[in-house]
Amino acid sequence: MITLNIKTDEGVVLPVYESELASGFDLRAKSFKKLFKGTKEVPLDKKLQKSIEEGYLTLRGFERVLVGTGVYVQIPQGYEIQIRDRSGNSLKKGLLVANSPGTIDADYRGEIGVILINNTPFLNKIELGDRIAQGVAMKVQHVIWNKVEELDPSLRADGGFGSTGVN
Repeated sequence: MITLNIKTDEGVVLPVYESELASGFDLRAKSFKKLFKGTKEVPLDKKLQKSIEEGYLTLRGFERVLVGTGVYVQIPQGYEIQIRDRSGNSLKKGLLVANSPGTIDADYRGEIGVILINNTPFLNKIELGDRIAQGVAMKVQHVIWNKVEELDPSLRADGGFGSTGVN
């Protein structure tokens, strides 16, 4: 177990583990930062602004949104926080963390943001306060590269990626 320094925006509760044996702590939607369709940012027009003011955002099929959590953490060197999907959101709604697992490095001090994608052709409503993702604290190691002329040929060769062993 590690101890993290945490700061939250006003009104944001500390992330919690929903059970004693849960690996991930819940992150909740605090704000909607940016909306994307394809490669283009979608301007927040009057209709979108009104829905946000009312506490929700409706994602169209395959749109992505950067959701602010109002949570800021100080992660010790040698650790990261991975941001992952909530399985219920993935299965029931088709809402995925777009870069799952997302990595928050030990040197990051900004607000934790979660990129959600509506992976369906249907409308998906996200409300402020919804549990949108889970965070998992992980130990990490840096690599020391040892440059060699050749890799051990007794191990798996080039044809491994995507190979089923069936010709």
